Amino acid sequence: MTADTERELVDRLRADNVALVAGSMTDLAGVTRAKYVPVHRLGAFVRSGMGVSPSWSVFCVDSGIAFTPDIGVVGDQRLRIDPADLHLIGDGIAWAPARLGDQNGDAAPLCARSLLGAAESALAGHGLTALVGAELECTMLTEDGGHVTAEPWSPYGIRTSLHHAAFLTDLAADADRAGLAFEQLHTEYGHDQLEMSLPPAAPVAAADAVILARIVIGRTAARHGMKISFSPVPFFGEAGNGAHLHLSLADEQGPLFSGGHGPHGIRPAGESAIAGVLDTLPDLLGVYAGSVLSGTRLQPGNWAGAARCWGLENREAAVRFVAATPGNPHGANVELKIIDPSANPYLAMLAFLGSALRGIDRKLPLPDEVAEDPAGTVEALPADQDTVLDIFERSTVAAELLTPAVIDALVAVRRYEQRTFGSRPLTDAIAALRLAWSC
Repeated sequence: MTADTERELVDRLRADNVALVAGSMTDLAGVTRAKYVPVHRLGAFVRSGMGVSPSWSVFCVDSGIAFTPDIGVVGDQRLRIDPADLHLIGDGIAWAPARLGDQNGDAAPLCARSLLGAAESALAGHGLTALVGAELECTMLTEDGGHVTAEPWSPYGIRTSLHHAAFLTDLAADADRAGLAFEQLHTEYGHDQLEMSLPPAAPVAAADAVILARIVIGRTAARHGMKISFSPVPFFGEAGNGAHLHLSLADEQGPLFSGGHGPHGIRPAGESAIAGVLDTLPDLLGVYAGSVLSGTRLQPGNWAGAARCWGLENREAAVRFVAATPGNPHGANVELKIIDPSANPYLAMLAFLGSALRGIDRKLPLPDEVAEDPAGTVEALPADQDTVLDIFERSTVAAELLTPAVIDALVAVRRYEQRTFGSRPLTDAIAALRLAWSC
């Protein structure tokens, strides 16, 4: 960025009443953390970055720190932003996703955004392109953390959605101002639950959009006297929140999930991609749904994908296949349903992409499709988080796809959660973490 370009951008931001520029990273606990500079220091944020302790990567949901043998009190890293990624999020603030690096500008080992970028480049080296679309489920709360509406909830109901019409229309306007595209918005099954669907994008851009969407939803809600919970289980005994990801892959011949002779038109490489995702599910569950609350959501009957199988439009399968039909304008894709909002979206996408590519490289055969409710007939994914973390920590596949450094740090963070909240009554843990993953 030249000096003239920097001055022009600062002038434009000031014209938009921007006083502060924020840069954020999402840590291994799935919490997004930020630093701010006055708008005139934008250039410093871009070039030298803002200093942060290496412990930022292992901060925990309750502000504890899960120190590891490699991460202690010594050292410094930098958050650097790209001015092309700036978005206006209101209240005089422009935001950009940051990369975590060292003093020289090289990516830090635990920078999830950089790791996802490297995976995106690796796909290109295999002659593949990927698009990822995200679904964000969240729960609207009062200022004191309770339910916003006291009357009976009607899932997807016109009454329940129009009750929040002022919030929803402001949310659409705020998203537009922030440069956040979304495809649909609706009240969901759970009491006071809301879902926003984001359009498919390249992996890093898709993960950035997830964080931007969480920020915009939270800021708009605040102006309406509400808070937003992105907890996997915001209230005991009620519907949980998912963070489903949809993946499509293509090579020079076209999409991998359509145009072939396999089930529902899947091409051989597409079959192997799905097989790769299924093959690695137990190993990677610590990334997708590794928080102390995740296992409570990941149960049969919750439409959370608790069964290790795939099927056409099967909402109880971990991998739901969406075929290329006139009702699906984006083309065929696979949805990974087990992901919840406590996951770092960059790492979740990294694991999803990496497992699909691993299946392609190994030409794994596609298991038989499950065309009915898999409860009781298909292997259920483990819901005990100690077991989930044990599998994850020992997994050579997870180390291959995510790096040993990520494994060690993520396990430290999640085991801290287990020690701190796992022995509490579940109702207490749910209440304590209701806002842990909110932006």
